[in-house]
Amino acid sequence: MDWRETIAKSGAFLVGKGVDDGVAAAEHLAARLLRCSRPALVAHMGEQVPERFLDAMRRGVKRLAAHEPLQYVIGEWDFRFLTLKCDKRALIPRPETEGLVSLVLKHLETREGVPFVVDVGTGTGAIILSLAKELKRDAILLGSDVSEDAIALAKENAARTGLESKVKFVAMDGLDDFDEPGLIDVIVSNPPYIKTSVCETLDKRVKDYEPRLALDGGASGLDFYDRYLADALNLLRPGGAVFFEIGDDQGEDLRRLFAAYGFEQVEIGKDLAGKDRYASAVLP
Repeated sequence: MDWRETIAKSGAFLVGKGVDDGVAAAEHLAARLLRCSRPALVAHMGEQVPERFLDAMRRGVKRLAAHEPLQYVIGEWDFRFLTLKCDKRALIPRPETEGLVSLVLKHLETREGVPFVVDVGTGTGAIILSLAKELKRDAILLGSDVSEDAIALAKENAARTGLESKVKFVAMDGLDDFDEPGLIDVIVSNPPYIKTSVCETLDKRVKDYEPRLALDGGASGLDFYDRYLADALNLLRPGGAVFFEIGDDQGEDLRRLFAAYGFEQVEIGKDLAGKDRYASAVLP
C-alpha cells in the first residue's frame, strides 16, 4: 500500500472504534514515522510504505483503538516553541496552558531584579521550560512535582530542549520544602482541578491513561488552590504574584479564595474559546 491508502484505512478503522479524530490521528502516526509535519505528508502520499513502517502503523493504530492518547503513542507533543516528550508519567500539555505561560511572561516583563519563579506540579515541565525558552531576562526557575516519575520526565525534556542549565527540578509535595519566607516572586501552577465525582466521567483517553494525581482536585475541585494560596502568603515577596489555570466554572470560586487570603489585583482570564481559564492575583 502507499501512504494515502494506509492512512485512509487506518483512519477509517479508528473511527469505527469510536476514535472521533481517527483520520487526524493516523496522519500524526504517519508523520511521526516519516519525521515530517502533517502538512508535509502530501509529498509522500504516493510512495509505497516499507513493511517496517506498516508494522509500526499497525502497532500505533492498535494502541489508539484502545483509546490511548495520541501524545503517548507518538511519544511527544508540541507546546509553544518546544517539542516535549510525553508519556504516562505526566499530564499531556494542552493548548489552554500555553495562555498561562503568556500571562506569566507579560508579568515578568514588569519585574525588576532577578525574579524567582516556581512552577508547582510541573509534570512534563512545559510551563517552566517555556518560560526558560522565551524569557528575555535572567531568572531563577524551579519546577516541582510530588511525583518522582514526573520530575524524571521533566528533566529529560530539559535535556532534549537544551534548557537544563536554566531550570532546576525538584521532587516535593506542593511548596512544603520551602522554609524561607518572602523568597518567591511568582508561583505558577496548572494544578489538579477536576472534582473527584467528575473524574470517572472523563473521556477514556484521560480517565484510563493520564495520571489521576494530576487531575483530581478533591470534592470541590479547589483543594490545591486553597493549599497553595495558604503557602503563598508566607513564601511570596510583597508584590509577588500567583498564576493558576482553572476550570471553566471556577472563576468566582477563585475570586472568593483570593479575597479570603488577602490577595489583590485579582484577574480572571479567558482562553481562546472564551471560557474562564486563568486566575491571577498579587500579594500586597
